[in-house]
Amino acid sequence: MREIVIAGGGAAGLMAALTASENPENHVLLLERQSRVGRKLLSTGNGRCNLTNCRADISHYHGEHPNFAAFALSRFGSADTLAFFGALGLVTVTEPDGRVYPYSNMANSVLDVLRFTLESRDNASTITGASVERIRKNADGFTVTAGETTFAAEAVIVACGGAAGGKLGGVMDGYQLLKALGHHRTALYPALVQLKTDPTYPRSLKGVKADARLTLLEDGRRKAVNRGEILFTEYGVSGPAVFDLSRAAAAGEYLTLELDFWPDRTEAEVRQWVTERAARWPTAEAGQILTGAVHNRLGLVIVKAAGLSPAVPLEQLGEKDHAAIAHVCKRFPLPVTGSCGFDSAQVTAGGMCTEEFDDKTMESRLVPGLYACGEVLDIDGDCGGYNLQWAWASGRLAGESIG
Repeated sequence: MREIVIAGGGAAGLMAALTASENPENHVLLLERQSRVGRKLLSTGNGRCNLTNCRADISHYHGEHPNFAAFALSRFGSADTLAFFGALGLVTVTEPDGRVYPYSNMANSVLDVLRFTLESRDNASTITGASVERIRKNADGFTVTAGETTFAAEAVIVACGGAAGGKLGGVMDGYQLLKALGHHRTALYPALVQLKTDPTYPRSLKGVKADARLTLLEDGRRKAVNRGEILFTEYGVSGPAVFDLSRAAAAGEYLTLELDFWPDRTEAEVRQWVTERAARWPTAEAGQILTGAVHNRLGLVIVKAAGLSPAVPLEQLGEKDHAAIAHVCKRFPLPVTGSCGFDSAQVTAGGMCTEEFDDKTMESRLVPGLYACGEVLDIDGDCGGYNLQWAWASGRLAGESIG
Protein backbone atom coordinates (compact mmCIF):
# COMPACT_ATOMS: atom_id res chain seq x y z
CA MET A 1 0.00 0.00 0.00
CA ARG A 2 1.00 3.58 -0.51
CA GLU A 3 2.08 5.08 2.85
CA ILE A 4 0.73 8.59 3.55
CA VAL A 5 1.73 10.54 6.66
CA ILE A 6 -0.28 13.58 7.74
CA ALA A 7 1.26 15.95 10.28
CA GLY A 8 -1.51 17.58 12.30
CA GLY A 9 -4.93 16.39 13.44
CA GLY A 10 -6.89 19.62 13.22
CA ALA A 11 -9.71 20.41 10.81
CA ALA A 12 -7.57 20.38 7.65
CA GLY A 13 -5.59 17.31 8.73
CA LEU A 14 -8.70 15.32 9.59
CA MET A 15 -10.30 16.17 6.26
CA ALA A 16 -7.11 15.27 4.40
CA ALA A 17 -6.90 11.95 6.27
CA LEU A 18 -10.52 11.04 5.59
CA THR A 19 -10.18 11.93 1.91
CA ALA A 20 -6.88 10.13 1.35
CA SER A 21 -8.22 7.02 3.11
CA GLU A 22 -11.13 6.85 0.65
CA ASN A 23 -8.56 5.36 -1.74
CA PRO A 24 -8.09 1.73 -0.65
CA GLU A 25 -4.56 1.74 -2.07
CA ASN A 26 -3.49 4.31 0.53
CA HIS A 27 -2.54 3.65 4.13
CA VAL A 28 -2.95 6.90 6.07
CA LEU A 29 -1.14 7.67 9.32
CA LEU A 30 -2.28 10.82 11.13
CA LEU A 31 0.20 12.20 13.68
CA GLU A 32 -1.13 14.70 16.27
CA ARG A 33 1.08 16.36 18.87
CA GLN A 34 -1.70 16.79 21.44
CA SER A 35 -3.41 14.09 23.47
CA ARG A 36 -6.46 14.16 21.19
CA VAL A 37 -7.26 15.30 17.66
CA GLY A 38 -9.33 18.38 16.87
CA ARG A 39 -8.93 20.17 20.19
CA LYS A 40 -8.84 23.61 18.57
CA LEU A 41 -11.96 22.73 16.57
CA LEU A 42 -13.91 22.45 19.83
CA SER A 43 -13.41 26.16 20.58
CA THR A 44 -14.66 27.52 17.25
CA GLY A 45 -17.90 29.47 17.14
CA ASN A 46 -17.79 29.94 20.92
CA GLY A 47 -17.98 26.18 21.32
CA ARG A 48 -20.77 25.79 18.76
CA CYS A 49 -18.45 25.23 15.76
CA ASN A 50 -19.37 27.53 12.88
CA LEU A 51 -18.32 24.88 10.36
CA THR A 52 -18.92 26.85 7.14
CA ASN A 53 -20.74 29.78 5.60
CA CYS A 54 -23.13 29.51 2.66
CA ARG A 55 -21.68 32.75 1.29
CA ALA A 56 -18.10 31.53 1.24
CA ASP A 57 -16.45 32.95 -1.87
CA ILE A 58 -12.98 34.28 -2.57
CA SER A 59 -13.91 37.84 -1.51
CA HIS A 60 -13.83 36.70 2.13
CA TYR A 61 -10.20 35.52 2.01
CA HIS A 62 -6.88 37.26 2.50
CA GLY A 63 -3.15 36.75 2.02
CA GLU A 64 -0.46 37.96 -0.36
CA HIS A 65 -2.18 35.91 -3.09
CA PRO A 66 -5.75 35.23 -1.89
CA ASN A 67 -6.80 33.85 -5.29
CA PHE A 68 -4.68 30.81 -4.46
CA ALA A 69 -7.72 29.59 -2.51
CA ALA A 70 -10.17 29.98 -5.41
CA PHE A 71 -9.75 26.53 -6.99
CA ALA A 72 -10.02 24.58 -3.74
CA LEU A 73 -13.10 26.57 -2.70
CA SER A 74 -14.75 26.08 -6.10
CA ARG A 75 -14.04 22.34 -6.05
CA PHE A 76 -15.30 21.87 -2.49
CA GLY A 77 -17.61 24.72 -1.51
CA SER A 78 -20.01 25.16 1.38
CA ALA A 79 -22.68 22.98 -0.29
CA ASP A 80 -20.12 20.19 -0.65
CA THR A 81 -19.14 20.62 2.99
CA LEU A 82 -22.77 20.25 4.09
CA ALA A 83 -23.22 17.17 1.88
CA PHE A 84 -19.99 15.65 3.22
CA PHE A 85 -20.95 16.11 6.87
CA GLY A 86 -24.53 15.10 6.19
CA ALA A 87 -23.24 11.78 4.85
CA LEU A 88 -21.31 11.33 8.11
CA GLY A 89 -24.54 11.81 10.07
CA LEU A 90 -24.15 15.42 11.18
CA VAL A 91 -27.38 17.45 11.31
CA THR A 92 -26.85 21.19 10.74
CA VAL A 93 -28.77 24.44 10.89
CA THR A 94 -28.13 27.51 8.71
CA GLU A 95 -28.62 30.97 10.18
CA PRO A 96 -29.89 33.99 8.15
CA ASP A 97 -26.37 35.38 7.73
CA GLY A 98 -25.20 32.14 6.13
CA ARG A 99 -23.36 30.71 9.14
CA VAL A 100 -23.81 26.99 9.60
CA TYR A 101 -23.74 25.22 12.98
CA PRO A 102 -24.41 21.67 14.13
CA TYR A 103 -28.04 21.26 15.18
CA SER A 104 -26.82 20.23 18.62
CA ASN A 105 -25.04 23.61 19.01
CA MET A 106 -22.07 21.60 20.26
CA ALA A 107 -18.69 21.60 18.50
CA ASN A 108 -17.98 18.08 19.69
CA SER A 109 -20.74 16.85 17.33
CA VAL A 110 -18.59 17.93 14.39
CA LEU A 111 -15.42 16.45 15.83
CA ASP A 112 -17.12 13.19 16.80
CA VAL A 113 -18.40 12.36 13.31
CA LEU A 114 -14.94 13.08 11.87
CA ARG A 115 -13.17 11.03 14.52
CA PHE A 116 -15.60 8.09 14.44
CA THR A 117 -15.44 7.88 10.65
CA LEU A 118 -11.64 7.94 10.59
CA GLU A 119 -11.47 5.29 13.31
CA SER A 120 -13.75 3.06 11.23
CA ARG A 121 -11.34 3.03 8.27
CA ASP A 122 -9.16 -0.09 8.10
CA ASN A 123 -6.51 1.76 6.11
CA ALA A 124 -6.18 4.72 8.50
CA SER A 125 -4.63 5.06 11.93
CA THR A 126 -3.98 7.91 14.35
CA ILE A 127 -1.19 8.43 16.85
CA THR A 128 -1.65 11.21 19.40
CA GLY A 129 1.08 12.72 21.53
CA ALA A 130 3.31 12.51 18.45
CA SER A 131 4.91 15.84 17.62
CA VAL A 132 6.52 15.79 14.19
CA GLU A 133 10.02 17.21 14.56
CA ARG A 134 11.52 16.57 11.15
CA ILE A 135 10.55 15.61 7.61
CA ARG A 136 13.38 14.45 5.41
CA LYS A 137 13.19 13.84 1.65
CA ASN A 138 14.95 10.75 0.33
CA ALA A 139 15.05 8.64 -2.83
CA ASP A 140 12.06 6.52 -1.79
CA GLY A 141 9.91 9.35 -0.46
CA PHE A 142 10.18 10.73 3.07
CA THR A 143 11.16 9.86 6.60
CA VAL A 144 9.08 11.57 9.27
CA THR A 145 10.48 11.79 12.78
CA ALA A 146 8.22 12.17 15.83
CA GLY A 147 10.05 11.79 19.13
CA GLU A 148 11.99 8.54 19.14
CA THR A 149 10.04 7.09 16.20
CA THR A 150 10.66 7.43 12.49
CA PHE A 151 8.01 6.68 9.87
CA ALA A 152 8.52 6.03 6.18
CA ALA A 153 6.12 7.67 3.73
CA GLU A 154 5.72 7.99 -0.02
CA ALA A 155 3.95 11.32 0.49
CA VAL A 156 3.43 13.76 3.36
CA ILE A 157 0.74 16.36 4.09
CA VAL A 158 1.65 19.16 6.50
CA ALA A 159 -1.52 20.34 8.26
CA CYS A 160 -0.10 21.56 11.57
CA GLY A 161 -2.23 24.71 11.72
CA GLY A 162 -0.97 28.17 12.63
CA ALA A 163 0.37 30.14 15.57
CA ALA A 164 -3.06 31.37 16.73
CA GLY A 165 -4.73 29.92 19.82
CA GLY A 166 -1.58 28.83 21.61
CA LYS A 167 -3.50 27.59 24.64
CA LEU A 168 -5.51 25.29 22.37
CA GLY A 169 -2.60 23.97 20.36
CA GLY A 170 -1.45 26.78 18.06
CA VAL A 171 2.21 26.18 17.23
CA MET A 172 5.01 27.16 14.86
CA ASP A 173 5.74 23.51 13.98
CA GLY A 174 4.31 23.53 10.46
CA TYR A 175 6.21 26.66 9.47
CA GLN A 176 9.48 25.23 10.77
CA LEU A 177 8.99 21.85 9.07
CA LEU A 178 8.30 23.47 5.71
CA LYS A 179 11.09 26.05 6.03
CA ALA A 180 13.54 23.19 6.66
CA LEU A 181 12.45 21.75 3.30
CA GLY A 182 13.20 25.00 1.47
CA HIS A 183 9.89 26.86 1.70
CA HIS A 184 9.48 30.50 2.70
CA ARG A 185 7.04 32.23 5.03
CA THR A 186 5.40 35.65 5.13
CA ALA A 187 5.13 37.71 8.34
CA LEU A 188 2.63 36.36 10.87
CA TYR A 189 -0.05 38.42 12.61
CA PRO A 190 -2.90 37.50 14.98
CA ALA A 191 -6.29 37.77 13.23
CA LEU A 192 -9.90 37.45 14.39
CA VAL A 193 -8.82 38.76 17.77
CA GLN A 194 -9.94 41.37 20.28
CA LEU A 195 -8.41 44.86 20.09
CA LYS A 196 -6.89 46.76 22.97
CA THR A 197 -7.67 50.47 23.12
CA ASP A 198 -7.33 53.40 25.47
CA PRO A 199 -9.35 51.98 28.40
CA THR A 200 -10.97 55.25 29.56
CA TYR A 201 -14.33 54.66 27.89
CA PRO A 202 -14.37 50.86 27.30
CA ARG A 203 -13.77 50.17 30.99
CA SER A 204 -16.98 52.00 31.96
CA LEU A 205 -18.82 50.25 29.12
CA LYS A 206 -17.67 46.70 29.92
CA GLY A 207 -20.31 44.21 28.75
CA VAL A 208 -22.23 46.71 26.58
CA LYS A 209 -23.02 45.63 23.02
CA ALA A 210 -23.82 47.95 20.13
CA ASP A 211 -24.33 47.86 16.38
CA ALA A 212 -21.96 50.26 14.66
CA ARG A 213 -19.95 51.08 11.58
CA LEU A 214 -16.26 50.75 12.39
CA THR A 215 -13.55 52.70 10.59
CA LEU A 216 -9.92 51.87 11.31
CA LEU A 217 -7.72 54.90 10.79
CA GLU A 218 -3.94 54.73 10.48
CA ASP A 219 -2.33 58.10 11.14
CA GLY A 220 -5.66 59.71 10.21
CA ARG A 221 -6.10 57.79 6.93
CA ARG A 222 -8.79 55.16 6.44
CA LYS A 223 -7.29 51.65 6.53
CA ALA A 224 -10.35 49.39 6.84
CA VAL A 225 -14.13 49.62 7.33
CA ASN A 226 -16.70 47.17 8.70
CA ARG A 227 -20.13 47.11 10.26
CA GLY A 228 -21.71 44.86 12.85
CA GLU A 229 -21.90 44.04 16.53
CA ILE A 230 -19.18 45.19 18.90
CA LEU A 231 -18.70 44.33 22.56
CA PHE A 232 -16.93 46.67 24.97
CA THR A 233 -14.47 45.01 27.31
CA GLU A 234 -12.26 46.12 30.17
CA TYR A 235 -9.28 46.39 27.82
CA GLY A 236 -10.96 47.56 24.60
CA VAL A 237 -13.43 46.08 22.11
CA SER A 238 -14.42 42.64 20.85
CA GLY A 239 -17.18 41.11 18.75
CA PRO A 240 -17.51 39.89 15.14
CA ALA A 241 -17.15 43.33 13.55
CA VAL A 242 -13.93 43.96 15.49
CA PHE A 243 -12.51 40.53 14.62
CA ASP A 244 -12.72 41.25 10.89
CA LEU A 245 -10.75 44.50 11.34
CA SER A 246 -8.12 42.96 13.60
CA ARG A 247 -6.10 41.62 10.65
CA ALA A 248 -5.55 45.17 9.38
CA ALA A 249 -4.92 46.48 12.89
CA ALA A 250 -2.23 43.89 13.65
CA ALA A 251 -0.05 45.18 10.83
CA GLY A 252 -0.57 48.90 11.49
CA GLU A 253 0.57 51.68 13.81
CA TYR A 254 -0.79 55.03 15.02
CA LEU A 255 -4.25 53.51 14.83
CA THR A 256 -7.63 54.85 15.90
CA LEU A 257 -10.92 52.96 15.77
CA GLU A 258 -13.75 55.34 14.93
CA LEU A 259 -17.26 54.10 15.82
CA ASP A 260 -20.44 55.30 14.15
CA PHE A 261 -23.43 54.41 16.34
CA TRP A 262 -25.93 55.86 13.82
CA PRO A 263 -24.67 54.29 10.57
CA ASP A 264 -27.96 54.77 8.72
CA ARG A 265 -28.24 58.51 9.43
CA THR A 266 -26.10 61.48 8.46
CA GLU A 267 -24.53 63.65 11.14
CA ALA A 268 -26.98 66.43 10.24
CA GLU A 269 -29.92 64.05 10.75
CA VAL A 270 -28.56 62.96 14.13
CA ARG A 271 -28.07 66.58 15.17
CA GLN A 272 -31.67 67.35 14.21
CA TRP A 273 -32.85 64.34 16.25
CA VAL A 274 -30.85 65.52 19.28
CA THR A 275 -32.27 69.06 18.95
CA GLU A 276 -35.84 67.75 18.79
CA ARG A 277 -35.25 65.46 21.79
CA ALA A 278 -33.86 68.38 23.85
CA ALA A 279 -36.92 70.48 22.99
CA ARG A 280 -39.26 67.65 24.00
CA TRP A 281 -37.54 66.98 27.36
CA PRO A 282 -36.22 70.37 28.47
CA THR A 283 -35.97 69.47 32.17
CA ALA A 284 -34.30 66.06 31.64
CA GLU A 285 -30.59 65.68 32.24
CA ALA A 286 -28.16 65.71 29.31
CA GLY A 287 -27.08 62.17 30.16
CA GLN A 288 -30.58 60.96 29.24
CA ILE A 289 -30.77 62.54 25.81
CA LEU A 290 -29.90 59.30 23.96
CA THR A 291 -32.26 57.13 26.03
CA GLY A 292 -34.11 54.78 23.71
CA ALA A 293 -31.53 55.15 20.95
CA VAL A 294 -28.47 53.47 22.48
CA HIS A 295 -27.63 51.58 25.68
CA ASN A 296 -28.04 53.91 28.68
CA ARG A 297 -24.39 53.58 29.74
CA LEU A 298 -23.24 54.25 26.19
CA GLY A 299 -25.46 57.34 26.05
CA LEU A 300 -23.81 58.72 29.19
CA VAL A 301 -20.34 58.09 27.80
CA ILE A 302 -21.19 59.79 24.49
CA VAL A 303 -22.35 62.90 26.34
CA LYS A 304 -19.16 62.94 28.43
CA ALA A 305 -17.03 62.42 25.32
CA ALA A 306 -18.78 65.44 23.79
CA GLY A 307 -17.39 67.51 26.68
CA LEU A 308 -20.71 67.93 28.51
CA SER A 309 -21.81 67.20 32.06
CA PRO A 310 -24.50 64.46 32.10
CA ALA A 311 -26.28 66.28 34.98
CA VAL A 312 -26.91 69.53 33.07
CA PRO A 313 -30.59 70.08 32.13
CA LEU A 314 -31.24 69.79 28.40
CA GLU A 315 -32.76 73.26 28.32
CA GLN A 316 -29.30 74.67 29.08
CA LEU A 317 -27.72 73.09 26.01
CA GLY A 318 -27.27 75.10 22.83
CA GLU A 319 -26.87 74.22 19.16
CA LYS A 320 -23.11 73.72 19.56
CA ASP A 321 -23.76 71.18 22.30
CA HIS A 322 -26.29 69.34 20.12
CA ALA A 323 -23.73 69.32 17.29
CA ALA A 324 -21.04 67.98 19.64
CA ILE A 325 -23.25 65.07 20.74
CA ALA A 326 -24.16 64.23 17.13
CA HIS A 327 -20.49 64.35 16.12
CA VAL A 328 -19.47 61.89 18.83
CA CYS A 329 -22.40 59.60 17.92
CA LYS A 330 -21.01 59.44 14.39
CA ARG A 331 -17.28 59.54 15.17
CA PHE A 332 -16.57 58.04 18.57
CA PRO A 333 -12.75 57.72 18.71
CA LEU A 334 -10.87 54.88 20.43
CA PRO A 335 -7.06 54.99 20.13
CA VAL A 336 -5.86 51.41 19.43
CA THR A 337 -2.93 50.24 21.55
CA GLY A 338 -2.64 46.71 20.14
CA SER A 339 -4.40 43.36 19.99
CA CYS A 340 -4.74 40.53 22.47
CA GLY A 341 -2.13 38.54 20.54
CA PHE A 342 -1.80 35.01 19.22
CA ASP A 343 -3.02 33.27 22.36
CA SER A 344 -6.43 34.91 21.98
CA ALA A 345 -6.54 34.96 18.18
CA GLN A 346 -8.78 32.55 16.30
CA VAL A 347 -6.60 32.44 13.21
CA THR A 348 -3.17 33.39 11.91
CA ALA A 349 -2.77 35.97 9.15
CA GLY A 350 0.25 35.08 7.03
CA GLY A 351 1.95 31.74 6.57
CA MET A 352 3.87 29.72 4.02
CA CYS A 353 4.17 31.45 0.65
CA THR A 354 1.42 30.09 -1.59
CA GLU A 355 3.30 30.68 -4.84
CA GLU A 356 5.51 27.77 -3.80
CA PHE A 357 2.50 25.39 -3.90
CA ASP A 358 0.23 24.24 -6.73
CA ASP A 359 -3.27 25.63 -6.13
CA LYS A 360 -4.80 22.73 -8.12
CA THR A 361 -3.30 20.03 -5.88
CA MET A 362 -1.77 21.67 -2.75
CA GLU A 363 1.52 19.96 -3.69
CA SER A 364 4.81 21.73 -3.13
CA ARG A 365 6.45 23.09 -6.27
CA LEU A 366 9.82 22.62 -4.56
CA VAL A 367 9.51 19.12 -3.08
CA PRO A 368 7.47 16.54 -5.04
CA GLY A 369 5.24 14.43 -2.81
CA LEU A 370 5.00 17.12 -0.13
CA TYR A 371 1.62 18.80 0.40
CA ALA A 372 0.27 21.49 2.75
CA CYS A 373 -3.23 22.62 3.63
CA GLY A 374 -5.16 24.79 6.07
CA GLU A 375 -3.90 27.57 8.28
CA VAL A 376 -0.19 26.82 7.77
CA LEU A 377 -0.51 28.44 4.33
CA ASP A 378 -0.80 32.19 3.78
CA ILE A 379 -4.60 32.19 3.49
CA ASP A 380 -7.01 33.41 6.17
CA GLY A 381 -10.69 34.22 6.07
CA ASP A 382 -13.18 36.58 7.67
CA CYS A 383 -15.11 35.75 10.81
CA GLY A 384 -18.15 33.55 10.18
CA GLY A 385 -17.12 30.03 9.18
CA TYR A 386 -14.80 31.02 6.33
CA ASN A 387 -11.61 29.70 7.91
CA LEU A 388 -13.06 26.26 8.58
CA GLN A 389 -14.36 26.18 5.02
CA TRP A 390 -10.79 26.81 3.82
CA ALA A 391 -9.57 24.01 6.09
CA TRP A 392 -12.14 21.57 4.67
CA ALA A 393 -11.58 22.63 1.05
CA SER A 394 -7.77 22.63 1.13
CA GLY A 395 -7.65 19.41 3.15
CA ARG A 396 -10.04 17.73 0.72
CA LEU A 397 -7.96 18.85 -2.27
CA ALA A 398 -4.69 17.65 -0.72
CA GLY A 399 -6.23 14.30 0.21
CA GLU A 400 -7.62 13.79 -3.30
CA SER A 401 -4.42 14.86 -5.03
CA ILE A 402 -2.19 12.62 -2.98
CA GLY A 403 -4.10 9.56 -4.20
